[in-house]
Amino acid sequence: MGVYAEHVLPRIVNVACGMRVNDPLRERVCAGLHGRVVELGFGSGRNVPFYPAAVAAVSAVEPADLGWRLAGERVAAATVPIERAGLDGQALPFADSTFDCALSTWTMCTIPDIAAALAEVRRVLVPGGTLHFVEHGLAPDDKVRVWQNRLNPVQKRLFGGCHLNRNIRALVTTAGFEIREAESFYGEDAPRFLVAQTLGVAVSP
Repeated sequence: MGVYAEHVLPRIVNVACGMRVNDPLRERVCAGLHGRVVELGFGSGRNVPFYPAAVAAVSAVEPADLGWRLAGERVAAATVPIERAGLDGQALPFADSTFDCALSTWTMCTIPDIAAALAEVRRVLVPGGTLHFVEHGLAPDDKVRVWQNRLNPVQKRLFGGCHLNRNIRALVTTAGFEIREAESFYGEDAPRFLVAQTLGVAVSP
């Protein structure tokens, strides 16, 4: 990893993902988490204040050392134990059926082999475990999709491999999850090609 990826990009992500407009979405996606939770793309710990009381412990998967350091105060203030327990969502260092829930917030866009990562999530979830997710991705409108496809190469170069046009619902179902609930919508205060969002919960059979 270069200087930009290690020292600049995590700070950009921290600011972008820390906008208050995202807080209601974090609260919604974290609702229902319980027991042992694995969080993909923990980043700077922006979800920590929204963990429900039913969460017993969190294993944080975060590749960026700077991101983990930026999370320090939130981790220290958390009411549940949080450990950095993995660096790569494509190869989770946990035994099968370890977790009750998984959490992913604006992370599936960036993981290079997202199919492998979702297969790993299914592996480490108990049968009936749930994947809670809010992600940006492929827009519902054709005109917006055209711009997403055009701008995707630039987006990937500037933002660490982030894709604008991944079909989140299709990725989750292709991985073998059953979507229990999901909502697609446009976020606020940004061009639509950036903020086509999908928020939902899927079950691992």
